[in-house]
Amino acid sequence: MYFKSGTDIVIASHNQGKVKEIRALLAHFPVTISCAGDYGLTDPEETETTFEGNALLKARFVAQQTGKIALADDSGLSVDALDGQPGIYSARWAGEHKDFTYAMERVHQEWLAKNTENKIARFFCALAWVDPVQALEKVFLGQIKGTLTFPPRGNQGFGYDPLFTLEGMNQTFAEIDPTHKHSISHRADAFRQLVDFLHHPLTNK
Repeated sequence: MYFKSGTDIVIASHNQGKVKEIRALLAHFPVTISCAGDYGLTDPEETETTFEGNALLKARFVAQQTGKIALADDSGLSVDALDGQPGIYSARWAGEHKDFTYAMERVHQEWLAKNTENKIARFFCALAWVDPVQALEKVFLGQIKGTLTFPPRGNQGFGYDPLFTLEGMNQTFAEIDPTHKHSISHRADAFRQLVDFLHHPLTNK
């Protein structure tokens, strides 16, 4: 096991939907979890061009400010017909007020403008683990494939969940039980890689 009981981990996010989901995924580990907001930290500007780069940037910032292990998530929706957009700009498409109803409508309108039948979409999640004590940095990338759903359906998720239906399913991510979503999501894919590392740190360095 990577850490001892009671290890402090700071989630480098102010997005309460993400924080709640990450807390659930870490629930069986003997750790104490807080988030960036608990330390009065603001989000650093995301200047990288990939999910992995932005996740690492955020985790490094929080680790430097708190001296604790930081776990950062950078995730988003990538639509094939829109050449991968909104991608790393997924949150920014929601505007200053994080209005994802507006963001989903923008996806719909831009998809319509392409005059295509291609509804393939993918969710990506990069998890960055930065341990300032051990001077260790790791990044794990998870992804899943599905289709866009218009109009959006469901109220159990957050972000673009009402717009996305996983391949092989007929309910959106906002319609299925959150516990089930946690087990099949892009974040769960990245977490499986993280958990493997935490259980076998010496063989995964």
